[in-house]
Order: sequence, then C-alpha cells, then structure tokens
Amino acid sequence: MKPSIKPANPNFSSGPCTKRPGYSLAALDTSSLGRSHRSKLGKAKLQQAITETARLLELPEGYRVGIVPGSDTGAMEMAMWSLLGERPVDVFAWESFGSGWASDIAKQLKLEAARSFTAPYGQLPDFSQAKADHDVVFTWNGTTSGVKVNNADWISDERTGLTICDATSAVFAMQMPWEKLDVTTFSWQKVLGGEGAHGVIILSPRAVERLESYTPPWPMPKIFLLAKGGKLIEGIFEGATINTPSMLCVEDYLDALKWVDDIGGLSAAVAKSEANLKVFSDFVAENDWIDFLAESADICSNTSVCFQLKATEDQVKAIVKLLDAEGVAFDIGAYRDAPAGLRVWCGATVEQSDIEALLPWLTWAYQTATAA
Repeated sequence: MKPSIKPANPNFSSGPCTKRPGYSLAALDTSSLGRSHRSKLGKAKLQQAITETARLLELPEGYRVGIVPGSDTGAMEMAMWSLLGERPVDVFAWESFGSGWASDIAKQLKLEAARSFTAPYGQLPDFSQAKADHDVVFTWNGTTSGVKVNNADWISDERTGLTICDATSAVFAMQMPWEKLDVTTFSWQKVLGGEGAHGVIILSPRAVERLESYTPPWPMPKIFLLAKGGKLIEGIFEGATINTPSMLCVEDYLDALKWVDDIGGLSAAVAKSEANLKVFSDFVAENDWIDFLAESADICSNTSVCFQLKATEDQVKAIVKLLDAEGVAFDIGAYRDAPAGLRVWCGATVEQSDIEALLPWLTWAYQTATAA
C-alpha cells in the first residue's frame, strides 16, 4: 500500500541542496542590498563571511579563506591554473568531477609530467601511488559516486608538493585534516544549502608561499589571479572580491553559518549528517533490493548517498518519476555519468525525520516500478 506520511521537506537534491530547517527569506538582513560590495558595509559583510568560515571550520593558524567567483568549479580551476606546473602532478579520480580535473590538467594545462590514477564508481584509487615531491589533485567526496576518502594517512607530512582538494560536498559535513590539505575548495550551495555562483578557496601557508614564488608559464585571466607581482592579492582574503558578488547570496551564506553556530558548530553539523546516513545504513541492511554504490562502509559518503538497485535502468527512472510525482522526493536520480541508481542528499540541512519518512516510499516506488 502507498504510505500515508510524506517527508515534510522533499528536497533531497545533491546541489543546490536543501535550505536549513526553518529557513525564511524574511530572516535575511537586506541592508547591504543595492549597496556597493566595496562600501564599508559590503566589505564588512564579506569579511564576516570569511572570518566566520575560518572560525567554524576550526582552521589552523595561518590558513587563508577567500571568496571567489564560479562556485567550487571556479575555485578549483583558479587553484590549478595558478599553482600547477612547477612540478609533476598526481591526479586521483573515481567519479565525474575528479575525472574533469584530470582532463583539464592533461588537455587544457597540457602538463606532460602528470599521472592519473583512477577507479570505477564505488571504489577508490590507489593513493599509495602519490609521491611526496609531486603536487596532488583529488576530491575528498565523490559527489556523483557517493564515495569519500576515509583518511589522509597517505599524504606525507614531509611532502614538498602541494595537495589541492575539491571538498565541495564534504566541508561542514566531514572532519577535514587541514594540516594535510594545502588548497581546499567548496561552494555555499552544498552542505550549507546556500545559493550558487560563489566559491570558497582555503590556502595553507605552503600554498601562499607557492603563489608568491612561482609564476605559471601560461596567460592568466584576471578572474583567476590569486597573486600579482610575486605577492598574494590580500583583498581576496579580506572581503575585496575579484568581481562583483551577490550580496543577497552573501546574506544567505551568513544565515547558514549562523545556523551551524546555533546547532553547536562543526561537530554538530558533522554528527547530524552521520546520523542521517545511519538511517539509510539500517534500511539497506534490512532490504536486499537496495545497496550502496560504495563498495564498503568506511568509504560511503554521508552527504551524497548513492544507491544501486536490483532493477533495470528504465525501472530506476520510473522510481524517480513516481517519487517526484507524489511530492515525496525531488531530484534523486543518479548523476548522468554515474551507473543507474538513486542519489539522496543527507547532509546537515536534511532532517532525520524526513529521511525516515522517505524510506517506506522508496519501498513502495520500487515495488510499483518493478511489478509493472
């Protein structure tokens, strides 16, 4: 029978992700709207976003936070074009976004001294291949595969190369080993349910040193510049953004940061996401028709949770359509490059009660679609 209780919030998209519980546009401070982002007020708002990000993420002393254009993609491209080329590069990829970085390094930057280590969806590549004197590029959480890095032990503390990490669907939902990460990027629209178009780049002192001592051999568009004349462009990390930001998006981000603070900070946000995954883990253990795409529990993402089903591709599409039509779960089909299946976001802004209410509907939709 069709279940009677629906999730109060059916938004389970893996990006843009659902807003925080209790979110309201009316709660946003609109005093900065219609004002220059370079005004005293505008710069203060941007600086607050930077300062609060660093505080809530508990960044080590000396790490710098900057707000950049182009969401996480812009932040990652900026990092790669600004920092790579000085030494060989090791790229690790196991899903579409990591593969995209590998492609850009090989085909756009045309770095000949680049090695690529890959793994199929559901698995991780062999990180032991990373060399301490090479730069390393990788994602922390595979948003399209539901597979995350479970430790950073493979990153040498004596490394001379830089680690560049796309952590867009991990930051604020997973504990990040900051001392192992030299460049980390994320976007507001993932774990915090913020608006798109803006990215965040976090630099370690080692990354800043590279920027101030190395100039790439290729032309650099202004929008990618992190350093000029051998010096870090300090304004990027003090609220003077490269191009005009949306102050409405900034206010939305500040609202999300305040919510994280109100629920108990980073540890509470991580615990909330992990508790959401536990609900799914119990459900998978009780049903033989659904399983995680991740091959083992220790690498299963607690944000972009990907499932494989005992069903044909057409049946999976029917399941997604049924749940959408019932207003139960929106946007939960697997990513277009991933194996057929479901992808359900369970980051910190998702309520556990909504996941619990979703489970009977998953069973109903599966039975309906496979019986047809």
